[in-house]
Amino acid sequence: MTTASPTLRTVSGLDNRPAELSDATLVLIDFQNTYRTGVMALPEAERTLEAAARLLAAARALGRPVVHIVNDGGPGGPYDIRADIGAISDPVAPLPGEPVVVKTVPNGFHDTTLEATLRDLGAGENLVLAGFMTHMCVQFTAQGAFHLGYRPTVVAEATATRPLPGPDGGTVPAEVLQTAALTTIADLFGVVVPTLEQLTPGR
Repeated sequence: MTTASPTLRTVSGLDNRPAELSDATLVLIDFQNTYRTGVMALPEAERTLEAAARLLAAARALGRPVVHIVNDGGPGGPYDIRADIGAISDPVAPLPGEPVVVKTVPNGFHDTTLEATLRDLGAGENLVLAGFMTHMCVQFTAQGAFHLGYRPTVVAEATATRPLPGPDGGTVPAEVLQTAALTTIADLFGVVVPTLEQLTPGR
């Protein structure tokens, strides 16, 4: 039986306590219709959206800041934010006053207004991240947040990804890629919790 190595967070002495939702800013990443239908549809999209909607409702009930991120891939494609396919899905749609940040690469901080938006909201170091896809925009936004001095916590049940071709010519199942991506985040870039309940102690 293989024994797990210590994480880089542990070796570096970083804080492995998850953020409390009552003291964090919620960042929802690419919850677009892109991932519910068509070529980019994710196997767990609907279940993940349900979890994200619960997370969003909890943050709003606590009066916490919420930031939505969308990926703009340009007109005519699955990431066209001017069309319904690229719109934020109804279960987690922004309320008036909740900022929407547009990006064009996986890292939500790269060449976007995200950092300035967080400053304007008075966000502290604690960020709670959720979104599509775990191995891509969630992972790279967590990395971007970490390098800027934030403490990201990722809610696993509110993330999802898709099966992809593996380097051996086979298929990497979505659940395997999901686990690998979350493990990569937890190794250094942030804390990963299974569900919303880990962010709301005592509730």
